[in-house]
Amino acid sequence: MEETSLRKRRADEKSIQSNQPNTTSLQKEVGLLSGICIIVGTIIGSGIFISPKSVLSNTEAVGPCLIIWAACGILATLGALCFAELGTMITKSGGEYPYLMEAFGPIPAYLFSWTSLFVMKPSSFAIICLSFSEYASAPFYAGCEPPEIVVKCLAAAAILLITMVNAMSVRLGSYVQNVFTASKLVIVAIIIISGLVLLAQGNTRNFENSFDGAKLSVGAIGLAFYNGLWSYDGWNQLNYITEELRNPFRNLPLAIIIGIPLVTVCYILMNVSYFTVMSATELLQSQAVAVTFGDRVLYPASWVIPVFVAFSTIGAANGCCFTAGRLVYVAGREGHMLKVLSYISVKRLTPAPAIIFYGIITIIYIIPGDINSLVNYFSFAAWLFYGMTILGLIVMRFTRKELERPIKVPIFIPILVTFVSLYLVLAPIITQPAWEYLYCVLFMLSGIIFYFLFVHYKFGWAQKISKPITMYLQMLMEVVPPEVAPE
Repeated sequence: MEETSLRKRRADEKSIQSNQPNTTSLQKEVGLLSGICIIVGTIIGSGIFISPKSVLSNTEAVGPCLIIWAACGILATLGALCFAELGTMITKSGGEYPYLMEAFGPIPAYLFSWTSLFVMKPSSFAIICLSFSEYASAPFYAGCEPPEIVVKCLAAAAILLITMVNAMSVRLGSYVQNVFTASKLVIVAIIIISGLVLLAQGNTRNFENSFDGAKLSVGAIGLAFYNGLWSYDGWNQLNYITEELRNPFRNLPLAIIIGIPLVTVCYILMNVSYFTVMSATELLQSQAVAVTFGDRVLYPASWVIPVFVAFSTIGAANGCCFTAGRLVYVAGREGHMLKVLSYISVKRLTPAPAIIFYGIITIIYIIPGDINSLVNYFSFAAWLFYGMTILGLIVMRFTRKELERPIKVPIFIPILVTFVSLYLVLAPIITQPAWEYLYCVLFMLSGIIFYFLFVHYKFGWAQKISKPITMYLQMLMEVVPPEVAPE
């Protein structure tokens, strides 16, 4: 009897184990549809609804404005195709981080993670959530601006909710992204269809002489590109989750080829819709272009616009959190951050410590208030790293010929994107020089000090502090190191 019961118990244990994942590692749960939704959902945030006037203010004419939007989409697609080659050649999550590591070594990779983790990613996440809270609270404060404390508290609640969802489940985070992407495409479709109907009815007066009064200076065009590409930011987000993408050799380039041109067409048609209702002067005077459009075209159902803009921003925030958490995870795995940040939840199989850390940093950013000016000055750093990463692609064509390249773009594409990136970095500095750009560079370079103190030399006193912190956090959060590291 005892032998029979022992056999039965062993059979039950094997049955249980067979239904569980064999290793504690990130699971490949992101398919092609989810990949497209992450690209579209992350790119289309609050920018196209609120501030297309930033591009128009630098061109001052409808024709060049529309050309800039199309050119930004082409540039984003070319850059994303370069990243597709990198992502299928080096199949690690973390976006630019592993590519800079392979091409130039640990110091540029560390500087990227340093700048991204503490400035670019959390500040972008914070602004998206603040935009969401402003639109979500606006209906309750008709005729006046919502109190600042209400906006900040609602933004903090949104950050906590999104962080919790992504820490709980990769699949849940993907489902949330799919739902909000679908909802934002609904409002995009409403604006585009309304605009095309008005255009068909003969509202074309704002497109007549559309190049009159245009600014054609190098600096103005550069700043117009700079502002337009900010609205396209997110074209590289799928490279942050390569390890969780099913069949990345097929789905990564396919999601890029479908997703970014779809966004480009939507952006151009939405701008056309705006110009069917508003002249260039009226658009520049509008505080929120989509809301002005809704008041003129959809009244009395104009309340639909702020509701769906709120959905759009929360979807963009979810995509931002979903991908940026993986950057923290990879930096921790490489020893460039606390080791616990590279650990995975035993029960959820998500990089929960990295996502929670990212959420905490973001909440800190919403406390001071308006950080738009800070992001504007630091955003040029993003194109600095884009340029360095694609330059790394060119370098590895000669230094890492042995690496398999399932996707190989023509060499002129990365060369072109590298030169454009250099232009975009220098254009705002030359056109509008400010001390803040110097402060940004100094902050980036200050990461070298931390690299040598805590990563390269690994002083004993730092290890004595970090080891017990890692141990207690590991027990508290029930997380373990990944059993399988990508090669």
